[in-house]
Amino acid sequence: QVQVVESGGGLVQSGGSLRLSCTLSGASLADYVIGWFRQVSGKEREGVACSSSTSSTKYYGDSAKGRFTISRDNVKNMVYLQMNNLEPEDTAVYYCAADRKTYSPQPMCSIYIPYLERWGQGTLVTVSS
Repeated sequence: QVQVVESGGGLVQSGGSLRLSCTLSGASLADYVIGWFRQVSGKEREGVACSSSTSSTKYYGDSAKGRFTISRDNVKNMVYLQMNNLEPEDTAVYYCAADRKTYSPQPMCSIYIPYLERWGQGTLVTVSS
């Protein structure tokens, strides 16, 4: 059974950094496009960063540009989101998602969010001011 599990969330002060991790089990990560998303209660899920299967193409949402970096290790089946210079507005539940379809990163992070194949349970990031 294919599963996606996030970890690494927590409480951090404004201006601090955090690295989220995502593990894909039961399948080869190399076959999947992957992305990080976040959601605040009462709001729609937002695409933060998405990556093609080979990392050749990446997309960052406006809130992530210049501060967040998505990376993946297809050998270890791991996906990471390095978040720097965090702000209270970054407080949200962060989700990792994977899909075997050959989405380009930008649409994966936007119009295809409702259709993505595999989602993790989410990890809470809280940024204090």
